[in-house]
Amino acid sequence: MGPPDAAADQATANGPATVRPAADGSFPVAIVGMACLFPGAANLARYRTNIEAGVDAITDVPPGRLDPTYFASEHDPTSGPAPDSLGVSRGGFVDDLAHFDAASFGVMPVAADDAEPDQLLALRLATEAVSDAGGAEALGDSSRVGVIVGRGGYLNSGTARLDQKTRVARQLSLVLHQLVPELGDQRIDEIRHAFQAEVGPERPEATIGLVPNLAASRIANRLDLQGPAYTVDAACASSLVALDHAVRDLASGRCGSVIVGGVHHCHDITFWSVFSQLGALSPSGHIAPFSRFADGLLIGEGSGMVVLQPLDDAIAAGRRVYGVVCGTGVAGDGRDSSLLRPRVDGQVLAVRRGWDAARMDPAEAGLIEAHGTATAAGDSAELATIRAAFGDIGPALHLGSVKSMIGHCMPAAGMAGLIKATLALHHRVLPPTLHAEAPHPNLDGSRLNLPAEASDWPGGRRRVAAVNAFGFGGINAHVVLREADEREAGTHPDRHGQAFTAPHGRASTGSDPTVAAVAADGSTVVCITGPNPAAVLEVLDSATPDTSTLHLAPGPVRLIILNPDERRLKLTRRALTSGTAWRGRSDVWVTHDGLIDGGGSTVWMYPGVEPTFAPQVADVAQHLDLTLPDLHVSGSDSDTNTNGSDTGANDNDEGALGFQGAAIVHLGRFLTDVMGRLAAPCDHMAGHSVGEWTAMATSG
Repeated sequence: MGPPDAAADQATANGPATVRPAADGSFPVAIVGMACLFPGAANLARYRTNIEAGVDAITDVPPGRLDPTYFASEHDPTSGPAPDSLGVSRGGFVDDLAHFDAASFGVMPVAADDAEPDQLLALRLATEAVSDAGGAEALGDSSRVGVIVGRGGYLNSGTARLDQKTRVARQLSLVLHQLVPELGDQRIDEIRHAFQAEVGPERPEATIGLVPNLAASRIANRLDLQGPAYTVDAACASSLVALDHAVRDLASGRCGSVIVGGVHHCHDITFWSVFSQLGALSPSGHIAPFSRFADGLLIGEGSGMVVLQPLDDAIAAGRRVYGVVCGTGVAGDGRDSSLLRPRVDGQVLAVRRGWDAARMDPAEAGLIEAHGTATAAGDSAELATIRAAFGDIGPALHLGSVKSMIGHCMPAAGMAGLIKATLALHHRVLPPTLHAEAPHPNLDGSRLNLPAEASDWPGGRRRVAAVNAFGFGGINAHVVLREADEREAGTHPDRHGQAFTAPHGRASTGSDPTVAAVAADGSTVVCITGPNPAAVLEVLDSATPDTSTLHLAPGPVRLIILNPDERRLKLTRRALTSGTAWRGRSDVWVTHDGLIDGGGSTVWMYPGVEPTFAPQVADVAQHLDLTLPDLHVSGSDSDTNTNGSDTGANDNDEGALGFQGAAIVHLGRFLTDVMGRLAAPCDHMAGHSVGEWTAMATSG
C-alpha cells in the first residue's frame, strides 16, 4: 500500500472528508476496541491470560462435532489417505464457548437455528468490540462506519445441510434405483424424504442465513451502519487483507471508523478431508511451529474483531489505544512457484511493502507474530522470508505463532495473530510459543528467539511488532504495529492488568507490588497473582507480618492471605512449592491453576441473605454517576439503609426476609451495572442463597 495523498479530499454525503497523513507520509491507525473467541478463550481477557500462561487449547474432537468413524477408518498407506478417512482427531474447538443470544440482537430464533454460526458469532463479537471501544457513539457518523470481515468460502454447517437436502438426497435416490431397484419408486421416495427430514426441517425463510457476505452485512444491519460492509476471501490471509482494505478506507476519508474481523467456524468433514488429502495435518496430533519435529498443522476455529480509527481522531476523543497500525503490505507469489508451495520472494515483497508504508525501519521490530503453520514447506519459506527481510545482525528478535496454542484458524488466523501481537504491545509482555523446544534448523545463525515462557518486554526503545498471514495460492499480507505512547494511550484501564481498587480508595496495578490492601474491617490482605509459583514466591518474599502486598500480574497462580503472620507466610510458601491447592484453612488461599476451568476464569459471585444487610454502595453510585437502587428493608426490628450504617434484618421475621431478598437482588443487578461500566468482563456468574436468583437473572 502506498502512502495516501496529503492533498486528497473525498466528498461524502455529509461533506468533505480530508485525508490526514502523518508528516512523514504514513497514515497511523489506532486499534481502539477488540473482542475475540478462540479455542479455550471466550473473551479477550481469557485469550490474553491463556497466551501469556502458555495454555495449549488443542483437544480431541468434542463428542457430536464430527463422526468418530471418520477417524477410525483404515486405508492403504501406499495409495495415500482416502477422502473419508482421517488419521488426526485433534484440533481447536470453541463448542462450549460459542454462545449467541438471538433475542438480544433482534434475530428470530428460527433464523438463528439455520444460519451459519460464523455470521452470528461475528455479530456478537463485533458488538463486544464496539462496546470495548466505548459504545456505538464512539464510532461517530454511522454513514461512515465500515465493516470488513475476512471469511472463507468453505462448505460450512448450514450450507452442508442444504447440500444434503438437495444434491445428496437426489444422489441417494439415484444410487438406490441402480443398486436395489426392487425397492420401487414409492419406497425410495420414502427413504429420500426420511433422509431430508433427518437433516432438518424446510425453512425457506431462514435460507438468507446461508449467504456468505452476511458475516459482514448482518453486523451493519443490526448496528445500523451505512459504510461499506463486505467480506474478503484471501485464504489464510483474509483478515489481514481485510485490515489492509480498512486502512485504505480510513486514509482516503471514506470511513471514520471500521470494524475489521476474521471468522472461521468450519469443522466440516469435507474441509478436514482437503487438508488430509494434501498431507498437511499433523499425524502426531501436535502443532509445533518452527520446531525441527514439526509434522503439520491442526485445524482450529475462532473469530476476532477490532475497531479501527485514525490515530489523530482517537487521541482527540480520548480513546484507549491498544496499539497503532503503522503500515500494511500485500503481495502475491506470481507463477514462479506452484499454488501449494510458497515463494519467499512474494512474502518478502509483502513485508517490505508494509514497512515502506509505515515509513519505518524493520530493525525496529522486537516481535514477529508469524504465520507459523508447522508445515515443512511453510515454516522453511517463512523463516527464509523473515531472515531476508529483517536480517541476522542486531538484538534478539522474538518470534512466535499463536497456532501452537489454538491451531490454524484459516481466514481468522491473521486476526488471531494481530490481537495477540496488539495485546503484547499494550501490556508490554513478550508471549511464548509452545512445542518449539527443538528449534527449526533454519533458525541456526539467526537472531530469532522462540520464547518458551512469557517475559516483560524490555524498554529502552519503542516497542514494535509485525504480523504475517500467508494464504494458499500465494496471497501474502503483513502488518506493522507499534505501541501507543503515553499521549496516545488514553485514560482507560492501564496496560499492565486489571486495576484493583482497595476498599480504602487507593488503586493499584501490577506496576506497584507493595501497595497495602486494607479490608473494610481494618484487616490487612496479601493478594498475589502470577504466571507460575516461582514468580508469586518472589513477590511473597517481600511481604512481612506488618506489611501487605497487592500484586496482580497475569497468570493462573493466585494466593490470598488474611492478616499475614509468620505461620501463615510459612504455610503459604509450603503450599506454593508443593503444588497443593490450599482452600481457606488458616485464612490462606492458594490455587495453582486458576479458580475454575484450569486457570484464568473470572467469576462474579452475587451475595445472599446475611444476618446483617448493610451495603456500602452510595459512593460507588455517585462516583460512576449511576442511579442507586432502593435497598431499604422494611418490616424488621431494624431497617437497612444504603449508606452502610450498622443495621440488620431479623431473619426470623419472614416479612423482613422477603424485603431483604428483593433488596439483595436489586443490589446484585446494580453491581452488574458497575462492572459493566468498569469494562470488567466475567466468564461465569454464580451466587450464594438469593444471589443465585440474581446470577440467573443477569446471565439471562
